[in-house]
Amino acid sequence: MINQFYNFEQAPIKKCYEMKKYLLLFFAFLFSYLLTFAGKPDGKTDVLRYEFIIRINDSTDIIFVEALSEVRFNTTSGYVEFDFRNSDSPGKGMKVQNVNIGGNSAKWIHAGNKLKIFAEKSFVAGSVAELKVVYSGIPADGLIISKNKYGARTFFSDHWPDRASYYLPVTDHPSDKAKVDFIIIAPFHYRVVASGRLIEESNIDSYNRLTHWHEEVPLPVKVMAFGAAPFATRLAGFAGNIPVWSWVFPENRNEGFNDYSVAVKAVEFYQKLIGPYPYEKLANVQSKTIFGGLENASCIFYSENSVTGKGRAEGLIAHETAHQWFGNSVTEKEWSHIWLSEGFATYLTAVYMEMNYGRERLETEMRQARERVLRYYDKNPAPVIDTSVINLMSLLNANSYQKGSWVLHMLRREVGEENFWKGMRLYFERFRDSIAETNDFMNVMQEVSGRNLKQFFHQWLEVPGQPEIKISKQSSSRGVTDILIEQKQAYPFSFSIDLLIKTGGQEKIETVRVSERKTVISIKAGDIAEIVPDPHTWLLFREARN
Repeated sequence: MINQFYNFEQAPIKKCYEMKKYLLLFFAFLFSYLLTFAGKPDGKTDVLRYEFIIRINDSTDIIFVEALSEVRFNTTSGYVEFDFRNSDSPGKGMKVQNVNIGGNSAKWIHAGNKLKIFAEKSFVAGSVAELKVVYSGIPADGLIISKNKYGARTFFSDHWPDRASYYLPVTDHPSDKAKVDFIIIAPFHYRVVASGRLIEESNIDSYNRLTHWHEEVPLPVKVMAFGAAPFATRLAGFAGNIPVWSWVFPENRNEGFNDYSVAVKAVEFYQKLIGPYPYEKLANVQSKTIFGGLENASCIFYSENSVTGKGRAEGLIAHETAHQWFGNSVTEKEWSHIWLSEGFATYLTAVYMEMNYGRERLETEMRQARERVLRYYDKNPAPVIDTSVINLMSLLNANSYQKGSWVLHMLRREVGEENFWKGMRLYFERFRDSIAETNDFMNVMQEVSGRNLKQFFHQWLEVPGQPEIKISKQSSSRGVTDILIEQKQAYPFSFSIDLLIKTGGQEKIETVRVSERKTVISIKAGDIAEIVPDPHTWLLFREARN
């Protein structure tokens, strides 16, 4: 059974086969590997649950792991395959010692960043198998073993985007979501936090404690997490019935408790705006993540320098909290659709600021975002949905974050306030704890608005760039002025733009629908002193240079 406990031994278990059998298995593996797109599941299997029993210690960076999984087979197959990297780092990497299927020893090959486990008899379509992999080693990545800024030894998982496979045998792709248990065995002076709810905390000998966290809601591997460190903890409060905790290094507990307490307000805000919080708790954790913040499900990791005592992390906390709904609960089906995660979290952060600090704060956020999008485009003229990306870290760019945010902002205006928020809530409700792609979101928005939005989504997400607009006065007679709006970019967009018309001390707003390269409008105004495009910051565009 999955909940079996493994008695970890320090000595590695040697395993070998006759050379002929090994070669046959190797070539079978190599052939299938060459036919498989790296990092993308082949659809043959669906992982239902993981259980990771991990022993850590103070004397060495070697971890001892028993990884258990429940796998459902969508097709009949003679093997199951996990992402499990072979490290090139000297002295680092995981060494498999034993594999079994349903309690029976099994043959395996660990090569090409894959662990392939062979069945004695084929796995039948529709069946579920229990697999166990026993291994040890020093993680080259994915689990950060280091010291915090106060000199204390710490362990923090850091999975995003596909780095869990450096130390865990998993399907390391957002489309395969699974329940997870982290059972961590660590010396007494560590406290352990993880995704899910706390099941057990008990002493297993005179030196070590076992801590068991369980998450029943299926998660993508990228946001499964555990951390072990000396921690001070405090219940910051409840958002409805959801406990919101702060886990910080003891040396700056007061500052950390102060800074992280705003998370209660953020959870409450998104609950009212989007829908129920999808997990049983939220822990905000000071950590050694390589990121400023990492949105692990119910267990957000922030950089150790996020704690200042001055409340400067509110925007960061609002962003990572928003991910609990979008990215974690509703997960992008493919990496190329990551704007459904990062763009959503970025825009919801801006809306959080709008609702708490006024409309002007939202406009400031969007203008700053627009500048980042334009700068990025000048160097990287790619669409938001970019299927050409190989290095997944490169997806952390202004297209995924700021332009994705702008798409939502413009959609809010396109379909209207009521329809937009109705659509956001319905999208979350419909795809909660599941996966989605851009068309799923578009279909929901078309449903609630009664509008055909295919052109909108195509031009803003699949076409590089944005409108480059030149506005000029063409003629004026008898109190009427003709204004020419030109699109200078290669692909003509369709959009609405507000023009602030200033005439003789008076101002008025004209809303113009633009869909052609040249659009002429006639304004009942004599001597127009100034035309200000987009005065209320609703459009992603650039004023043409010529």
